[in-house]
Amino acid sequence: MAAENPVESLQKEATCPVFLEYFTEPVILECGHKLCRACISQCWEGYDTAASCPQGRQTVQQGNLRPNRQLANMVEIAKRLSLQAAKGSGGDGVCGKHQEALELFCEEDQTPICVVCDRSRAHRSHKVVPIQKAAQEYKPKIQTQLKTLRAEREKLLGLKVTGEGKSQEYLKQTQTEKQRIVSEFQPLRQFLEEQERLLLAQLKKLDKEIVRIQTENISKLSKQISHLSELISELEGKCQKPASEFLQYVRSTLSRCEKRKLQQPEEISPELGEQVSGFSQKTIALLEALRKFKDTLPSALERKRAEPLGAHRQANVTLDPDTAHPSLVLSEHRKHVRWGDTWQHLPKNPERFDTWPCVLGCEGFTSGRHCWEVEVGGEGGWAVGVARESVGRKGGISHSPEGGIWAVEQWGGLFRALTSPVTPLPLSRAPSRIQVCLDCDRGQVTFIDAGDEALIFTFPLGSVPGERIRPWLRVGVGSRLRLCP
Repeated sequence: MAAENPVESLQKEATCPVFLEYFTEPVILECGHKLCRACISQCWEGYDTAASCPQGRQTVQQGNLRPNRQLANMVEIAKRLSLQAAKGSGGDGVCGKHQEALELFCEEDQTPICVVCDRSRAHRSHKVVPIQKAAQEYKPKIQTQLKTLRAEREKLLGLKVTGEGKSQEYLKQTQTEKQRIVSEFQPLRQFLEEQERLLLAQLKKLDKEIVRIQTENISKLSKQISHLSELISELEGKCQKPASEFLQYVRSTLSRCEKRKLQQPEEISPELGEQVSGFSQKTIALLEALRKFKDTLPSALERKRAEPLGAHRQANVTLDPDTAHPSLVLSEHRKHVRWGDTWQHLPKNPERFDTWPCVLGCEGFTSGRHCWEVEVGGEGGWAVGVARESVGRKGGISHSPEGGIWAVEQWGGLFRALTSPVTPLPLSRAPSRIQVCLDCDRGQVTFIDAGDEALIFTFPLGSVPGERIRPWLRVGVGSRLRLCP
C-alpha cells in the first residue's frame, strides 16, 4: 500500500471528527478527544452540567473544556500547506471556504469542490468525480455550444456586412440624388432670380416715369391755382369799391381775365399705359405659370418619398387560370380579365377562388423591387393589388392586410385603400391605369396613377410579410382589367 501523503495526514488531524471540516476554536475534553467549541456546544445544547462526549460517548463535565492552541496552530499550518500544494501543482483554483485545492467536481451542484467539502454534510451524499474527469466530460458539450455560438456570430457578422453594404449603396444613391437636385435647381433658381430682377427693374423705371409726370403736373397746377387765387382776390376787392373807382380800370381787368389761358396738365401717354398694362399681363402670365408649376410639385415629391431607393424592375405579369373565379373570363394570352355572363364549369381545385371574383398572377416575388401596370375599365367595381401566396381562396375572405391582401379599390363610385378599416382616397378623378410597385426587401407596396404619376396610396414599410407575394385582381360585374405590356 502506498504511503499516505503527509499533507493529507495533517489535513485529517486538523479536521473535526463531528462536522468533518477544519477545527474552529478547538478544545480538549476530559476524555482527551478534541472537538470544535461550536460543535460541542451544539451537541450539548439542553444539558445542564454533565454530558457525553460526541466521539467516545464518555460522560464529561461541560465546564472542563480546555482550549487547544497547538491544534489551532496545526490547523493554520494545514491550510497553508494545502494552499501551497494547490499552487505548486498548477491547480485550477482554491476553495474559498477551506483554502484547499479544488480537486473534485460535484455533479449534483455542478460546481468544483475540495476534499474537505466532499466530507462535509453539504456534499456527503452527492456524487463527485475527479475534476479532470469532469472537465473531459463537459468539454465536448462546451465545444458544441462554442461551435453554435461561433456560427451565430458569423451569421450576424455577415448580416452586419450586408447591411453596411446596402447602407453605403443607399447613401451613395442619396448623395447622387442630392447632387442632381442641386445641379438641376441651380439654373432654375438663377432663372427665377434673373426674372425677378428684370421685372423689378422695369417696375422701377415705370414708377420713375409716373412719378415725374405726377410731380410736373402738380407743379403746373399749383402755379395756376395760385394765379387764379390772386386774380379772384383782386376782383373781389374791386367789387367792394365805389362805382367811379370800380370802373376806372374795368377794361384792363376784363382784358386780363379774357386773355387768361388754362394750362392742361400733362397726361400719361398711351404708350406708358400700354407698358403698364403689358407689364401687368406679362407678370400675371409668369406668376400663373410658376403657380401651376408649384402646384405640380407636391404630388411628385410625395411619390418620390414613397418610392423605395433604387429602381423597380418592370415585371411581365400574366394571370393564373387555375386561381380564377368561375365567373371571370381570361383572354387567350392571359393579360385581360372580365366579368362573364355565365358561370363556367371549372375544376374545383384548391387554388381557385370560389366566392369572391378574384384571380392571382402567375408570377411570385420573394425579393427585389418589381412593378406592373393595370388598366381599369367598365362600369362595375374593381380592386388592384398584391396578395401573399397563402391567401384564403375558399369562402368569405378578408380583403385587408390581415387577410393577406394589400390593394386599392373602386366600389360604388368611391375610391378606397383596403386597410382595416378602409381608408377613403380623395381622388379628383378615376384613374385609368394604376402602377403597382412592390418592394419585397422593405415590405412595402405603393400605388401610383400611371397617367400623371400622382401618388394614390402607400402601405407602410414592413407591412408586407417576407413570403412569396403574387399580383391580385378583383373584378366586379361589368368591369374589365388589363395588364399593360
